[in-house]
Amino acid sequence: MTLSNKPGKTLSNNAQDRDRPVVWVTGSGARRVGRTVAIHFAEHGYDIALHARQSIAEGAEGAQEIKARGGDSLLTVGDVSDMEAMKRAVDAIQAKFGRLDALVHCAAIWDWKPLEETTVDDVRRQFEVNTLGAYVVSHCAGLRMVEQPNGGSITLIGDWAVSRPYCDFSAYFVGKGAIETLVRTMAVELATRNPSIRVNGLLPGPVMLDNSISVEAAERIRQSSLLKKQGTPEHVATAAYFLSTHEFITGVCIPVDGGRTIWAKDDTDRIAHPTFVGSRVELGG
Repeated sequence: MTLSNKPGKTLSNNAQDRDRPVVWVTGSGARRVGRTVAIHFAEHGYDIALHARQSIAEGAEGAQEIKARGGDSLLTVGDVSDMEAMKRAVDAIQAKFGRLDALVHCAAIWDWKPLEETTVDDVRRQFEVNTLGAYVVSHCAGLRMVEQPNGGSITLIGDWAVSRPYCDFSAYFVGKGAIETLVRTMAVELATRNPSIRVNGLLPGPVMLDNSISVEAAERIRQSSLLKKQGTPEHVATAAYFLSTHEFITGVCIPVDGGRTIWAKDDTDRIAHPTFVGSRVELGG
């Protein structure tokens, strides 16, 4: 039996027996932002549905880490742009937990190339994962939440720099630029079906620097923040938890960027991406 807000239908027995809410965190297999988000929710009383496409072994380790913190966990797998795979993932979450209270979509890819070298295939790959993937998981999770009396919350991860794009990331920014429109669209679509569903977005600044970034480049990135701080995955996790638990915010995207969106010290935007380690990163322009 499924969860539903329609008359005559009740919560599944599994859901009735569970007091802990459930969050599905995509892109949480590897030890990156998604894993940090999952751990943060676990520490705040959630059971966790992890997700991995390739980092399955790491995802299994993450599931054990969740259980060690007192929560229950499930590892879902699959390409986020594959509708059938994501439907199966949501079905697995439903079968184990009987509910899905929140989705935090962290799965993404990024790459950089000069405009002269960027191909249609580059743009298509970014679009399929970063745009279509966000749509698919929102669609699958959201329609399941429509059936639940308490609805649910969806948080999508975008990128602050779509407001002030820098060079050599044209394919990536096209893919990520759709997130804000998707947030507003899904907020309207889902809340008109169940007014207890909220959809929001986060627009992080640089929160995980690649190990190849020099100390000097890392300091320039820190100084490019209005708050003169380096972002961390924990900053994203606490913001995601805030949006997931706030009952009166929907359809908005919040920058988590230390003020980068509203302030530009100089021409340092190009060094903000953690994997952009070309000569201009080290020379600063």
